[in-house]
Amino acid sequence: MTSLDPSRPTATNPPHWAFITPRFSVQGTIGGAETLIKQLALHAVQAGQRVSLLTTCAEDHFTWANTLPPGRETVDGLEVHRFPVDEDRDLDAFYRAQDAISTGRQVDADTENDWMCNNVNSTALCEHLHTQGATYDRILAGPYLFSLIGRAALVHPAKTWLIPCLHDEPFARLAAIKHLFASVQGVLFNTEPEQQLARQLFDFDPARGAVVGMGLDPFEADADAFATRHGINYPYLLYSGRREPLKGTPVLLDFLAAFRARTGRDIRLVLTGSGQFDPPPDLAPYIRDIGFVSEQEKHEAMAGALAFVHPSLNESLGIVLLEAWLARTPALVRAQSAVLRWQCQASGGGLWFRHYPDFEEILSRLMDDPALRTQLATAGRTYVERTYHWPAVMQRLESALQ
Repeated sequence: MTSLDPSRPTATNPPHWAFITPRFSVQGTIGGAETLIKQLALHAVQAGQRVSLLTTCAEDHFTWANTLPPGRETVDGLEVHRFPVDEDRDLDAFYRAQDAISTGRQVDADTENDWMCNNVNSTALCEHLHTQGATYDRILAGPYLFSLIGRAALVHPAKTWLIPCLHDEPFARLAAIKHLFASVQGVLFNTEPEQQLARQLFDFDPARGAVVGMGLDPFEADADAFATRHGINYPYLLYSGRREPLKGTPVLLDFLAAFRARTGRDIRLVLTGSGQFDPPPDLAPYIRDIGFVSEQEKHEAMAGALAFVHPSLNESLGIVLLEAWLARTPALVRAQSAVLRWQCQASGGGLWFRHYPDFEEILSRLMDDPALRTQLATAGRTYVERTYHWPAVMQRLESALQ
């Protein structure tokens, strides 16, 4: 390569990267995988790359209605291209197929095809890749669970890297997903357990993958501000995120109710985020549901908590876990989540429970041992600052793409 070749990237003609993700919000709330890809794209711009982000006109992850206009806008130097979601989905066929797949039993090709064809798709976005794909030197697409991503990744697979945010779930075992992992140029994982899962599911060659993750900016949070603002004068656990079975919130509610009844100790639960939840009647008076909050208030809630509890089973990276450690708060996670347990082991920043007896023992230790809480929190923050600061993440990303 020489600087005289105008078709090759140079210091003044950087490579053009395209990131693809189903949703992009300038300020609103989006999923963890979409937030990760958004932040990678924005920091690639800050690092001097030319970056385009291809996404849809949808905001709501339930309806996928085209509520935003198609076209282009620039966000902090990032070129954002929006394309409409296909509106000809057969939702009855989609939900029938999804219900069949989610049971974990093997499904036939027709069922898998119904799920893929009536999933979230954007013909317009894929047509853009067919006609304009030659202008992109690298294409990074994720997460894996949307047909839009699978189809877009296969337009130019030789220069496409998948950011799958892979979970151990029935959908990961579809033939189309195995084909996707085998076809792209490479795969960018968030954690080592996620990469190991790909090896187990797809016999994935580790030489075709790299662990990159997401960066976080260190912050300071007032440990008393949240409690003062909301009149909280008792120790509390904090959970931030969606309330649903896969996130483990029903188990958390049951375990906390049992803990209060068995031990008689006054530990309560504060929730931020969204979703319905049905606490046991005896526990309901001891739960504060704050709903959506600003990033600052979330960090202050973390800083004031006895511990941050993350009972989810399926994660590719516990971003809120990393935030809690930056807020100097220890973590309590489910042992059955390979990723969250690995994050606690790698950092020394948290403990994990398999079942209720573990939960009671560990929570009692955390309540009785302030020195242990400080030790865990300090180790967690040190780990995040060392491993997940943005220069290290971007160096891992650039090395993987080379």
